[in-house]
Amino acid sequence: MTDVTNTLANIDSAGEVKEFYNKYFSKQVNFTSNEVDSCVGFFEKRGFDKSSAISTSVAVLQQAKVEGTPVYAILDTLKGLNEVQLSKLVTTILNVNRSASSQLGYKIDPSTPSKEQRNILL
Repeated sequence: MTDVTNTLANIDSAGEVKEFYNKYFSKQVNFTSNEVDSCVGFFEKRGFDKSSAISTSVAVLQQAKVEGTPVYAILDTLKGLNEVQLSKLVTTILNVNRSASSQLGYKIDPSTPSKEQRNILL
């Protein structure tokens, strides 16, 4: 009798309904494994750790799908960027896909010294 009770307790009759409503507001987008592996490998090769490479790749793949551009064309364009340019671009891409309250930022050092710094004698 306990086997029957345990079996019935493990069956969730609302599983399909839960799955439907969990995915209700999200559109499924499919990518080939080659595109995903290439994109993740591209960012890992440039110093991103595994989790950052995956999250950045997802954003790039989604944007490629929206624009109708092949992912490989985007990756070829990104090959010419140095580390700082790539970091700024990735920050911009991630900010586009985030809400305004959780955007990322970066510091830009001023290229010209302020007036106060020029007048100080050491």
